Amino acid sequence: MAATTLITLSNAQLAYGHHPLLDHTDFAIQPGERIGLIGRNGAGKSSLLKVLDGRTLLDDGELMRLGGLKVATVEQEPDLDNSLNIFETLCPDTTESEDWARPSRVQALLEKLGLDPDARIAGLSGGNRKRVALARALADEPELLLLDEPTNHLDFTGIAWLENLLLNTSCSVVIITHDRRFLDVVATRIVELDRGQLFSFPGNFTQWQQRKTEWLEAEKQQNAKFDKVLAQEEAWIRQGIEARRTRNEGRVRRLEQLRRERLSRRERQGNVNLAVAEGQRSGKLVAELEHVTHRYGENTIIDDLSTTILRKDRIGLIGPNGAGKTTLLKVILGKLQPTSGTVRLGVNLTVGYFDQMRSQLDENATLVDTINPGSEWVEIGDQRKHVMSYLEDFLFSPARAHSPVQSLSGGERARLVLARMFARPTNVLVLDEPTNDLDIETLELLEELLQNYPGTVLLVSHDREFLNNVVTQTLAAEGDGHWQEYVGGYDEWLAQRPMPPEAAEEKSKKKETAAERPKPARKSRISSWELTELEGIPNAIAELESEQSALTERLADGSLYRDAPDEVIQINEQLHALEDKLDKLFARWEALEEKKNDS
Repeated sequence: MAATTLITLSNAQLAYGHHPLLDHTDFAIQPGERIGLIGRNGAGKSSLLKVLDGRTLLDDGELMRLGGLKVATVEQEPDLDNSLNIFETLCPDTTESEDWARPSRVQALLEKLGLDPDARIAGLSGGNRKRVALARALADEPELLLLDEPTNHLDFTGIAWLENLLLNTSCSVVIITHDRRFLDVVATRIVELDRGQLFSFPGNFTQWQQRKTEWLEAEKQQNAKFDKVLAQEEAWIRQGIEARRTRNEGRVRRLEQLRRERLSRRERQGNVNLAVAEGQRSGKLVAELEHVTHRYGENTIIDDLSTTILRKDRIGLIGPNGAGKTTLLKVILGKLQPTSGTVRLGVNLTVGYFDQMRSQLDENATLVDTINPGSEWVEIGDQRKHVMSYLEDFLFSPARAHSPVQSLSGGERARLVLARMFARPTNVLVLDEPTNDLDIETLELLEELLQNYPGTVLLVSHDREFLNNVVTQTLAAEGDGHWQEYVGGYDEWLAQRPMPPEAAEEKSKKKETAAERPKPARKSRISSWELTELEGIPNAIAELESEQSALTERLADGSLYRDAPDEVIQINEQLHALEDKLDKLFARWEALEEKKNDS
């Protein structure tokens, strides 16, 4: 192992029962990397983190760790002592240790996080509990930070803070997250855990999507060729007596090997098959709020809100933790009477509700009884499905159909709530933080279903990409109970929302400076040598992209990070240089095209 490599897994094997989570796979972590670890729910991502920090031992294979490596882990649901306050949690009695500088580090972290050191853990929201757990890990000054779904329970401000922190930290980071925008901002490498294997892709999530599409197509073609050869060999071995009498023994052995390979090939698990039972069409009006105000004591949650929600609206409710998004949902649905103002509901409303706390699940009920108690059939539109088949659509095998809810993981619970909600006819879907715990592929399928849903959607989410891809309008909390309507999703809200005073002042200064600049001189005509240069740019770009693709393919080999970490650094430097060259070429291309068009 190279001296700089932090952790190396070689031929790693880990299984629970007969289900291999790590199947003879390799993995290595270099200093300064920010690795986004992705994969299906149940693929073994959290188990891999436990292997990396030593909580779980491999069944077989080798794990090598840099001597004295300090590792800190922040779990999905942090375990904090409710009897302590925040400072006591972050800074236990230092008289028993030699870390005398810890209190000052903790104080600095608390100031950055805006946390009250005297606040009791027992009274903290989910978002603040996550911040405390992150601060506790950072106070340890780790060389490797392991984060399991760190954006769950964080609002937009908290997510932006975490992004900035990770971009500026000196330690290596491995992050399990479903937040695609977050991965695009922070990741330097994407590692996917798929069928027991770890596949490495340099770059962020968007770059991974492109490479993964190409990789899956190549795998599909390779499997098709393999199956064709196997079918030919199977046909040959079944020929008549004469053929069998003279058959080549080497060919027989090859067929046996092909059969063994086909048996051991783990097929990619299918996607969740999402479909929703559409209820009776609602009236055009879903809800109308007139001068609605709602208070808890002296705290104003909603202040004089008037809005109208119509059939087929897809509305995103956004705002910081504690702003009252769930409260506003309950007011809109008539489940909570406002302090003042009126709420008028439309006719024929059938509401499906996805609760972020999954509180509608009975822990002791089986999966079958949760979906459709007392009946073996589920009606989805004009289709009638057996409940076992319906559960398989949500990736629950028949063997698990009679398992209790309490045996499910967080992601499986989320899928079960969706399955239960979609099995009932609805014309209004209310989704309160549906993206927590769902894997990326299920998220993308859910997005598609909501885009095609013929009813009305009310969505609370901090997943910026999900909001962009689903909602047509946004209700944003802007402080002191004021809610403002915007057209579009998260990015549109960012562009339209009022600027903070300091930002508005800065923009005004920039405008004044721009106005003082002299107008550019009239553009000159394009020359013959510039036309020649312009014609050659596409080929130059194609050559650089081909070189870029070859280097990227080399980096996708997980063993490279273990066997030749110096080469990884060298290839990444080459990729950065190629990216710079491509940026300059594209800029030059655009400038010459503009000059040509002006001539």
